[in-house]
Amino acid sequence: MPTPSIDPTASSAAAPWDGGWHTSAVRQPSPNFGPRPAGAVLDLLVLHSISLPPGEYGGGQVQALFANTLDWDAHPYFQSIRGLAVSAHFFITRSGELWQFVDCEQRAWHAGRSCYRGRSQCNDDSIGIELEGLEGDPFEPAQYTTLVHLCHDLAARYPVAHIAGHEHIAPGRKADPGAGFDWQALRQQLQWDAACFPSAAPPHKRY
Repeated sequence: MPTPSIDPTASSAAAPWDGGWHTSAVRQPSPNFGPRPAGAVLDLLVLHSISLPPGEYGGGQVQALFANTLDWDAHPYFQSIRGLAVSAHFFITRSGELWQFVDCEQRAWHAGRSCYRGRSQCNDDSIGIELEGLEGDPFEPAQYTTLVHLCHDLAARYPVAHIAGHEHIAPGRKADPGAGFDWQALRQQLQWDAACFPSAAPPHKRY
């Protein structure tokens, strides 16, 4: 299958990288990462949604979770995830602020059991992007703006050929970012070939 059409020159900045770290992101290194397998090709972007506690935004708990500094006793919900060790490469807040927790050259712990484009263990060769939001609810325009810039910058550095939601790489187990995510708007803003996107991307739910 030929590589889908992606313009690698559509980066939001001429040189937005410091190794595998994006220079526009707030850097907060996570201890939850490991090496990628030899020969891993970083051709997949995986979109997630997250908020802690669910539906509450801006408190810094997501960042604390990825940094292993979350106070498990600060909210009753946190007892259900106590001891969870996870990470993503990037996190985009409701205001569009970009955070990075893991060097893109390293393997973040965001996908879990997964399979996409004929390959399993998507953590091995994907870049995980978390959007602050509640599964099923809409996301903010500022988040799409940041996401589009980030995707272009990633495609300028890595051989990105696919972008999918957690729901597409782990169907039946995960359902994020959910029906509130506007895949059509993302496609229009990125101007990437349709083959880059999930064939079963759910239609955007109007609220």
